[in-house]
Amino acid sequence: MMQDPVILTLQLDEETAAFLDAEREKHFPAGLNNVPAHLTLFHNLPGAHFDEILKMIGRTAANQYAFPIKLSEVMRLGRGVAYRVSAPPLLPLRAKLVTAFGRWLSGQDRQGFRPHVTIQNKVTIQEASALHAHLSEGFSPIDGRAEGLQLWRYLGPRGRGTHWQPAGAFAFRD
Repeated sequence: MMQDPVILTLQLDEETAAFLDAEREKHFPAGLNNVPAHLTLFHNLPGAHFDEILKMIGRTAANQYAFPIKLSEVMRLGRGVAYRVSAPPLLPLRAKLVTAFGRWLSGQDRQGFRPHVTIQNKVTIQEASALHAHLSEGFSPIDGRAEGLQLWRYLGPRGRGTHWQPAGAFAFRD
């Protein structure tokens, strides 16, 4: 039985994911960028219930059509920067999963949901402010597509940064 926490993310189309990975590679502090760019839906699901979580996610993905997303603005995260993600179908999808996972949700996962993809974190406030200003200048929204759900096993800190291991991927319907 898996005991490691499980993270659930939204799977993005290849082009959008590649763009965000490149942004993360450019702007994340060296040695801390150990996971791909991601939009986290849930940060800490219990690995002890992995099989049940897999079934719930599989059913949810099988009944969900792929949908457009938009990287709608550059946003500050205190000591980092992210792209805000706008997608009307995303909030009801997450709400459905909140209902399914309710008894297992951590405090962090019960908080308000601000869909975003972090491209810089763990820098000084001045560095984050400078990158935010730089990326915001002339920013135009970027269209993408949500294509499924991805599960990751959280392996915790390893040296510098955290490490995740893929644990499942579930495509949405076309």
